[in-house]
Amino acid sequence: MGELTLKQAQELLLAKTETVRDTEEIPLWEGGGRTLAEDIFAGQDQPPFARSPLDGYAVRSGDIAGASKERPARLSVIDEVDAGQVSGMRVEKGTAIRIMTGAPVPEGADCIVRQEDTDYGEEKVEVYREVGAYENYCFAGEDYRAGTQVLEKGTKLGAIELGTLASLGREKVRVFRRVRAAVLTTGDELVLPGEERKPGKIYDANLYTMATRLTALGAEVIRKGRTGDKPEEAAAWIREAGEKADIIVTTGGVSVGKKDIMHEVLKLLDCERIFWKIAIKPGMPTLCAQYGGKLLICLSGNPFGAAVNLELLVRPVLAKMAGRKAPELLRLSAVSESEFPKRSGVTRYVRAFYEEGKVRIPEGSNASGILSSMCGCNCLIEIPAGTAALKKGDRVWIVLL
Repeated sequence: MGELTLKQAQELLLAKTETVRDTEEIPLWEGGGRTLAEDIFAGQDQPPFARSPLDGYAVRSGDIAGASKERPARLSVIDEVDAGQVSGMRVEKGTAIRIMTGAPVPEGADCIVRQEDTDYGEEKVEVYREVGAYENYCFAGEDYRAGTQVLEKGTKLGAIELGTLASLGREKVRVFRRVRAAVLTTGDELVLPGEERKPGKIYDANLYTMATRLTALGAEVIRKGRTGDKPEEAAAWIREAGEKADIIVTTGGVSVGKKDIMHEVLKLLDCERIFWKIAIKPGMPTLCAQYGGKLLICLSGNPFGAAVNLELLVRPVLAKMAGRKAPELLRLSAVSESEFPKRSGVTRYVRAFYEEGKVRIPEGSNASGILSSMCGCNCLIEIPAGTAALKKGDRVWIVLL
């Protein structure tokens, strides 16, 4: 198969992606970033009672009709109720109950007068403003009614979703288990931080970049490691990792040189090749396959190329594996504040920083082997194939990281 467009590559991978079916019940505190494995229905109204949205007085609207500073309505204050309490009194004609924010509205009252519109009276109160029926009044079930579906299976749980679950009184939540990932970097030239770096060697950045980003995307990295350029060694590592991992991500060895071993590794493992090469820069020589029914995604050894395709290919795959319904990649239109002089024969992705509708390219090299200039970037500019040099003021598409 020849070079694919990014969309074609994504579709081929997603067609081979299986959603993790195993679920677990976890404490609500641990739910951030997890994927909901059940539809959630409300067991009660929220709020469960009519309540006051402010500090003031619960009254009958008819008792304060036409009230003004010049002609105040005068009412007897018969009780005071704070949040968390319930008044045992009923608001009758000519009476009021002082009430605090969040407290249940007493029987008989149909509105709340702000305390700023009164003389703050304690036994008698003067009301200086007319308030209509059910004004300053939060109805029971204003947020949601009992029986309403509040959250949908496949929702990624964030602060608002967890807060909503808490408002239902949920202490635990059922989620899909985390996707189990393994990360392998290959190359005789690589050494790990802390090891002696002999002449010709470089420190392995990809292992840290890949494993950390996979974790941030919600995966559980159960195995990570490095091998040299021997196909048998890499195949043995993948074979062992594949016993427990749902997905295996590798970097290096995917081009056409003597040391590009991943083609031979696929043969040793009897993998089903899905594709090799995508018409994008960086990361064109990406190689993807299935090993034992599990995805094996082999990325470029160039740090930026690997980072780009982790976002564009692996991220959507992880979202589907995790059972999420919402797409993981968000594209926005922005105005470029920078120039990019290179003509793009294929679709090119350039590291950048997006803010308030504008995007700029950081200073420094954009070469696929350079990682440091990506520090602080929060998006990729997408430059379509056949595009001439990017100019300041051009409108572009970006992919948020």
